[in-house]
Amino acid sequence: MELKIKIICFIALLVSPIGAVKEFSEFHEELYIRPTSSGHVNTFFQFTTRWHYGDRENLHNTQLIPRPIAETLLLYDVKELHIGLTQGLWRYETFGYPVVDSAPGAEVRAWFAAENLTSADVDDQWTKLASTFSGILCASLNFIDKTNSVEPKYSFRPTFATGSKVNVPQFVRYATLPREIVCTENLTPWKKLLPCNSKQSFASLLNSGYVHNTNYHSLGMKMRTICESHNTNCILEFTETANMVYDPKLLGANGDFSLRRLFGQGLNGHCALAKSSKIYVNLDDQSYDLTPLPMYNTTSKRGGSTSTFGVYDIQRLDGDKLFNIAWIKSKNNKPSILLTPPPPLYAHRYILGHGQERGQIVTQITNKHYHALPIVFQENIPWFVPSYMHTLKLIVQPSNGVEYQIQPRVMHYIPGVQRVRPYHLELLFEIPAMSTVQISFDFDYIFLKWLEYPPDANHGHYLGSAIITTQLPIGRNYTAIPIDKHLFVDSFNATRSSYFLEIRTESLILSLPTPDFSMPYNVICLACTVVALAFGPIHSVATKRIVIEQKDGQPQSLKGKVLQKLFRRKQNNAGNSTKEVEQHEKLLFGQAAADISIRKN
Repeated sequence: MELKIKIICFIALLVSPIGAVKEFSEFHEELYIRPTSSGHVNTFFQFTTRWHYGDRENLHNTQLIPRPIAETLLLYDVKELHIGLTQGLWRYETFGYPVVDSAPGAEVRAWFAAENLTSADVDDQWTKLASTFSGILCASLNFIDKTNSVEPKYSFRPTFATGSKVNVPQFVRYATLPREIVCTENLTPWKKLLPCNSKQSFASLLNSGYVHNTNYHSLGMKMRTICESHNTNCILEFTETANMVYDPKLLGANGDFSLRRLFGQGLNGHCALAKSSKIYVNLDDQSYDLTPLPMYNTTSKRGGSTSTFGVYDIQRLDGDKLFNIAWIKSKNNKPSILLTPPPPLYAHRYILGHGQERGQIVTQITNKHYHALPIVFQENIPWFVPSYMHTLKLIVQPSNGVEYQIQPRVMHYIPGVQRVRPYHLELLFEIPAMSTVQISFDFDYIFLKWLEYPPDANHGHYLGSAIITTQLPIGRNYTAIPIDKHLFVDSFNATRSSYFLEIRTESLILSLPTPDFSMPYNVICLACTVVALAFGPIHSVATKRIVIEQKDGQPQSLKGKVLQKLFRRKQNNAGNSTKEVEQHEKLLFGQAAADISIRKN
């Protein structure tokens, strides 16, 4: 068992020889299309750029590699970087395993390596790195800091190479933002990092209106360096991926679909800077007729599984504009239901409990393989979810038998501190064949400060996905690219003794005790009303001057009232005539003064 765990955690990296890259820089674009048994269509884009830059001083002059990527290597001592922006949930039982897996929301992990590099330096560089790519991708990666970052010990393995002559320290950081939403603001800057214009080549199919209407879509970015020795004779490999799952029924198709129906238009040629531009169509057990037919078919045998792919070389179709491929239901074949066997390993996650005092996080990992599998389980729990590891339980539920409890072989746990760091848990254990392991632990609901709630507080707080890592002895439903390769075509006939697998569970929504945020507005309205009602009379009394007037005695008889009104009217008329006389005198006096001035002149 210990040997299997070591295989997961410390697999040796087999890198391709530096001499294999004869050209200074090269670019490849690939598209993989696979109809699934559920009727969905999986499309996977991969754009790979390799640059043989030599040593560190040459990073200032770039060609096909975007300049921000090269500057990131130079400034932050980054040797490997993975960024994923995902919307939706990948369903392993239905879709199989993806070529590149990513958690819902935003996910970032990076390896740092340099001489005299300390953990404090890495924390500072990690924050700056996240802020840099936050601006590059227009994402909220600037919210990544110490409060949501961990340092995994067993879950991930590096795929870069720094050379064996110098022993430099290596550090890894990992963080997730499960609430992050992927939209057009992320797709546009992502496409600008490609060597060719997005209106041409395979990127022309990535229209925002069709990408964001899918059941699942994920934008990925990977960068790594491969050096013969420390910072000398190096290769920089930069890969961008786009993984999407379409439901043709939502597009108005009756079982048939095409590139135009999926992406809104046909393929507008290929990138003039690309060394290869190919489309691979999975032909396994599919009752479709392709129009036009593939240029040629290729068969891949990998891990006991055989697959057939149809290949379209787009560089041979220079005369065709808006190239289209159509999948039409075959009329010769009888209708049949495709029963794709489930993948060997998959997992689910949920929350138990009632009320808002204490709950339980449960993760179920199912092994459908006929052999036991070594498992590395990782949890990155936010600081606002205080967890109790003394309640941790691992219960095995065999398909035929009585459930029982097991203990992890290795446990790496770092308790969280409120508003300082998250809870980090890593477990190493073995899951028996044809069994399910249920991992559970308790947590408390706590009150937060009112400024720590998100804008939509009643929606809840997100908990990132758990990560399960293992080594599969078979390659069924496995399409990942080997770590010592870089193209999708390199996965053909890539049989290995074992296959490294990473899968992720669902992200959870936790409803913490939330105050009634409408009360402050009600109090403000009530207070303003009271102040207005009180301020009006007080202001009126404080600013008005009170004048006491003596009133004449009112006559008691009708005759006296009539005489008083006549007397007042006579006084008013006399006053008006006096005013008219005064105005007339002023006019006369002014005219006389004017005549005198004229005579003097």
